[in-house]
Amino acid sequence: MKSYRKELVFTLPARRAIVNITREVNDALAESGIQEGLVLVNAMHITASVFINDDEAGLHQDYEAWLEKLAPEKPYAQYRHNGYEDNADAHLKRTIMGREVVVAVTAGQLDFGPWEQIFYYELDGKRKKRALIKIIGE
Repeated sequence: MKSYRKELVFTLPARRAIVNITREVNDALAESGIQEGLVLVNAMHITASVFINDDEAGLHQDYEAWLEKLAPEKPYAQYRHNGYEDNADAHLKRTIMGREVVVAVTAGQLDFGPWEQIFYYELDGKRKKRALIKIIGE
């Protein structure tokens, strides 16, 4: 069995943003040479997420509205975590959206269903963060 590892680096100018990283994952898969196996993609920070869904702007806006209702950013004082930080909401949003995704690799391709894409979701941006791509297989 072979393995391949690559990191993606993000420095996004906004506090929150959704970035389609499907192309980067496909590129890593091609670089790996693996034809059959699994791809793991995970956010390497506790205030970011990786998820799979449709690349549709309305849905992405719905995520923002929904998550803000569940874990509103402000007032910061509502959170005990915020003794010196203002990102407790980002930690909670990450828990809801998840840390990672795993996708099957078949015949050298991501084995997706219709409309599926991979996204990095920055929940507390304006600084350097990373996501890991790990591919194993033959």
